Amino acid sequence: MAENNISKAMVTLVDGLQFVGEASSGHAIVLDGAAGFGRDTGTRPMELLLMGLAGCTGMDVAHILRKRRVNIQHFQVRVNARHAPEHPKVYTNIEIEYVIKGPDIKVKDLERAIRLSATKFCSASVMLGATARIAYKYRLEGVEGESEASLEFERFE
Repeated sequence: MAENNISKAMVTLVDGLQFVGEASSGHAIVLDGAAGFGRDTGTRPMELLLMGLAGCTGMDVAHILRKRRVNIQHFQVRVNARHAPEHPKVYTNIEIEYVIKGPDIKVKDLERAIRLSATKFCSASVMLGATARIAYKYRLEGVEGESEASLEFERFE
């Protein structure tokens, strides 16, 4: 019987510091170091962590809103992170910004979706939150009578 709670990944050295990574899903991605360290032919491993965080919380928020039958016309999750100056250069501060557009998105629904992702569903934010302070904010576009709204809250208060 297969265990459903095990994820697997591997990387294979191609050339220099370039690796091809493959996950248990069968999808692959190229990783490499910056020019001077590597050859700049792929995503940096630490960038992948931020992309994973953005993807994890973005999928949560989109799924929660769609369950409420919200029409999402545009959705982007932007992540900015500051890392420690010395090795190990872990992320110490992360800001997640949700930029979303749709004619029927309600502020309370969006805030609820973000909070549920941050506190319950997004494993990546919980793991990264162990070493980094994560701030959440959003920009809601295309709402009748309200072109922009914002909310910030800290995951750990």
